[in-house]
Amino acid sequence: MIALIQRVSQASVSVAGKQISSIEQGLLILLGVTKADTQNDVERLAKRVASYRIFADSDDKMNLSLQDINGAALVVSQFTLAADTAKGRRPSFSSAAPPEQAEPLYLAFVEALQQQGVAVQTGQFAADMAVSLVNDGPVTFTLQS
Repeated sequence: MIALIQRVSQASVSVAGKQISSIEQGLLILLGVTKADTQNDVERLAKRVASYRIFADSDDKMNLSLQDINGAALVVSQFTLAADTAKGRRPSFSSAAPPEQAEPLYLAFVEALQQQGVAVQTGQFAADMAVSLVNDGPVTFTLQS
């Protein structure tokens, strides 16, 4: 499981021109699910994301987590994160989980983040989404389970 996390001052998702979710300060999380992922990966990654210290403290050091600042998360499914780009000029998605495996793990990740005390908004699984964000910093990290 791969999470591309971006520290944002705001982010939103639209489908077919209609905004379906938005957050203020927090994290935009693009989540890629692979065939090898399990519920253990979900739990481990959700705990790590919620407690990952990438928000500034009073000394402007990255010492605060999403939980510490009571920030929100916007979780968007992004199967392209599971792409193999090592060879050629076209990505391979052979390691990406099929939708029937990926969607339950995506929803489990959302629930696991909520259990960590994080307010969570979501995109729409498998939809063609327009994601807007103001990346604060910019600060972007990739975390893997």
